[in-house]
Amino acid sequence: MTEHAATRLGPLSHLTVLDLTQHLSGPFATQILGDLGARVIKVEPPSGDPTRRIGPYFEDGDSDYYHSVNRNKESVVIDLKAPGGRDTLLALAANADVLVENFRPDTLKRLGIERELLLEANPRMVLCSITGFGQDGPYRLLPAFDIIVQGISGGMSLTGEPEGKPVRSGLPIGDVTAGMYGVIGILAGLSEVARTGVGTVVDVAMLDTQVSLLSYVAAYYLASGAVPGRQGRDHMSIPTYRAFECKDGREVVVAANTEAFWPGLARALGCPALVHDDRFLDNDLRRTHRTELASIMESAAAQMEAAEFIERLRVEGVPGAPINSVSEALVDPQVTARNMVIDLVGRGDSIRTVGNPVKMPGLRSKAVAPPHLGADTEAVLSELAQLSSREIAELAAVGVIPTQESGTESLPYA
Repeated sequence: MTEHAATRLGPLSHLTVLDLTQHLSGPFATQILGDLGARVIKVEPPSGDPTRRIGPYFEDGDSDYYHSVNRNKESVVIDLKAPGGRDTLLALAANADVLVENFRPDTLKRLGIERELLLEANPRMVLCSITGFGQDGPYRLLPAFDIIVQGISGGMSLTGEPEGKPVRSGLPIGDVTAGMYGVIGILAGLSEVARTGVGTVVDVAMLDTQVSLLSYVAAYYLASGAVPGRQGRDHMSIPTYRAFECKDGREVVVAANTEAFWPGLARALGCPALVHDDRFLDNDLRRTHRTELASIMESAAAQMEAAEFIERLRVEGVPGAPINSVSEALVDPQVTARNMVIDLVGRGDSIRTVGNPVKMPGLRSKAVAPPHLGADTEAVLSELAQLSSREIAELAAVGVIPTQESGTESLPYA
């Protein structure tokens, strides 16, 4: 049993996941499963997941991008294009609970690994496919990455200043949202298998997940026909849900999104008379007169340092916070108290990344760094696929897996 498997703890520690994913959406999903205790076996091509080589930052031969979404996993190298590669994967699948892949819809079929074949090898398996556009529809075979689905979904049209150009979200929401929905689908699939004893297929499209995030914005358009524009620092429904620039140039966000918060915000701004102003008596009126209100509130906030404004908001019980830089966010006392910056063990002591946001009893206290490419190949094939030493040597001889002599390596781009 590999070191990763031996240290599994958590509510999903009874599960084995084959992870054929690369880049971000799929690895993000399987990392969540690994954080919750599942045994995640990352099956990589001989060249490795391309993100092992994405600069500019590297630790111990692999990129920090790769480290950020591949902890708590084992690495197995199988050349699925080589004769015998498909059968080796099927031998692993026969003893796994979940298989996750994020190839284009026709890729597995071209490799001779149809979904029907996987379910024949393991009738209780959950197969999760995370793709840009899903398994059907006119775009199904088109390539897609985060910025593509942010653009097509309408999300980018909402982001940026009202008079400016559309802006991509600074967070890779197309990828990570698809990963999270993938986990939701997998857990639902496992529940279905437990109920019926029959495996199932989960189809998650990055574009679908981005359209789902339109939420009330889409509902407003469908109800009114009015096309929403870029939201900037404001909220289309609630004028007191927005950002302010303070005297010291720092930005503060305020979420006064109920009538109960409005008087406190007015007092925190030093403008208690606003509460009795006929233009601002309720949210509908404040929305009608949002331009006048914005001018008054912005002028008041600009007279205070950000720390003073935040303290006034907290005294009044109004939600408010600074707009932190990444460096400020990662040392925020609440972030550090919740162990959201962690050290990965197993590959030196310098690999740091963000932690697991799910807190519950029984999870392992230390996260394991991603292994070197192919580090667990022979151990996993021996244990999970139940291959003998001779069979493993034969696979190495024909190039399905790397030989000990040739090894595998993942180096930064020159």
